[in-house]
Amino acid sequence: MADFDLILRRENDTDIGVADGLFVAIEPEISGSCRFEIVLGDRKLFPGFIDAHVHFNEPGRAEWEGFETGSRALAAGGGTVFCDMPLNSSPPVVDAAAFEQKRKIGEEKSCIDFALWGGLIPGNQREIPAMAELGAIGLKAFMADSGLDEFPWVTPDDLREGMKAAAAVNLPVAVHAESQAYLASLPQPDETGVKGFLQSRPIAAEVEAIRIACELSGETGCALHIVHVSSAEGVNEVEKAKGIGVDVTIETCPHYLFFCDKDMIDLGAVAKCAPPLRSPHEVGALISKLVAGSIDTIGSDHSPALPEMKGGEFAEAWGGISGCQHAFPAFLSKFPDFVDLLTINPAARMGLAHRKGSIETGKDADFTIVDFSKTEAIAKESLLYRHPISAWIGREMQCRIEMTFCRGRQVYGSGRIPSTQQQNLCSPYLARQELT
Repeated sequence: MADFDLILRRENDTDIGVADGLFVAIEPEISGSCRFEIVLGDRKLFPGFIDAHVHFNEPGRAEWEGFETGSRALAAGGGTVFCDMPLNSSPPVVDAAAFEQKRKIGEEKSCIDFALWGGLIPGNQREIPAMAELGAIGLKAFMADSGLDEFPWVTPDDLREGMKAAAAVNLPVAVHAESQAYLASLPQPDETGVKGFLQSRPIAAEVEAIRIACELSGETGCALHIVHVSSAEGVNEVEKAKGIGVDVTIETCPHYLFFCDKDMIDLGAVAKCAPPLRSPHEVGALISKLVAGSIDTIGSDHSPALPEMKGGEFAEAWGGISGCQHAFPAFLSKFPDFVDLLTINPAARMGLAHRKGSIETGKDADFTIVDFSKTEAIAKESLLYRHPISAWIGREMQCRIEMTFCRGRQVYGSGRIPSTQQQNLCSPYLARQELT
């Protein structure tokens, strides 16, 4: 019987032994027998990427995406764990019954590990302890209209009460930070197209929402995670709160680092998102914040929709960018020294660091092999989403994902999903667990 299922050989570095889905040895030269061996050569080895912000939309809107196609696409992008948002599934995950329904579907269909966000909406505070008991990694709230009547936005008073309930069960709250009151106070834009949309969602609305959320976090003692921050001014607001001891972290998305408002004008609804893409100056300022170490995590905010929902009038088009397959390799192309934002940082914030986020003995053998000597132009034909739609088409990445392993099992390699991916992982669902 082999000592290891797999040995990873790294020149001028330690070897890594994998057995029973775990990293079991990290030594200068592993001499035991193994079933398989991978010699990395010049390729780089990273912990498996964690996407803490996806919308796979199942149940209820599986025709938009679904756990099977979404998880396959993320695996092709180096992902080994995703955290699915409580919308746009129907019913949304705002109580224990909906949570369990989504968990069971994910366990049947996902080819990689996953965790679930619960929802925070007006009046569902009593549901929060039950979702925490089921292992929710946190609660998601919208401070502006979500676009779905079944997932209403929260007022500051709603958010305060929800944060109190979340703090009582030690769950972080993630917020879509745009102030609905601020947005409602703005004059109607001069037009209904792309430029009108950009005018209707200014940076000031994001900053105002972040300020309110940080104040409530400090007041209630609830951990706060600001998702898809699009501006350096928003980061500044969080830094002020951190400076006075507020437990708050920042996520941004690769599309805010690679695309600008002109791309939304040129590409149309395929690049529509909220908050919207910002000016080239603002993109540069946000990148400076990232390089300075002010961003905590990177999430794709993969938000697909039916093709017809991305056509027609821009004002009526669904807002969301499909990106989980290429967002992380694109990020690595430009920011290879910031891989912690894809791995150890989200694992820590989401309560998954007991198993995920780093290559250590005893942890799940999740890893991604990346070749930085190869480039890849993103083509429509390569997309593994249910619908081959993405603003990333035509972009070129300065690296290529060669292989992805989840718990010692290959879930992507050589440009394809292995046929064994149909043999779903045993218990791919992950529950939040704080390290002590």
